Amino acid sequence: MLIRVVRMKFRPEAVPAFLENFEANKNSIRNFPGCQHLELWQDHDSENIFMTYSHWESEEALNQYRDSELFKSVWSFTRALFSEKPQALSSKKMQEVGK
Repeated sequence: MLIRVVRMKFRPEAVPAFLENFEANKNSIRNFPGCQHLELWQDHDSENIFMTYSHWESEEALNQYRDSELFKSVWSFTRALFSEKPQALSSKKMQEVGK
């Protein structure tokens, strides 16, 4: 499994447009083949910083999504709203520690 976190900083006035677009596309992204989990996070201190947190069954599955018309449409809309370059991290879970 591949865990992907994408940190995005938006122009403050663009946040409503981003949220509306995410709402309209979240189920299509989550149901894309290979996507196992999707969350949207908002920074605790900065209301115009958001992160997507997703689980993909493999890097190949993520790349298939990134090559899809869905991604190209969502990303081209989202990219126009940024106030700085986004940061993307791909990771794998090593351990989960319980109580």
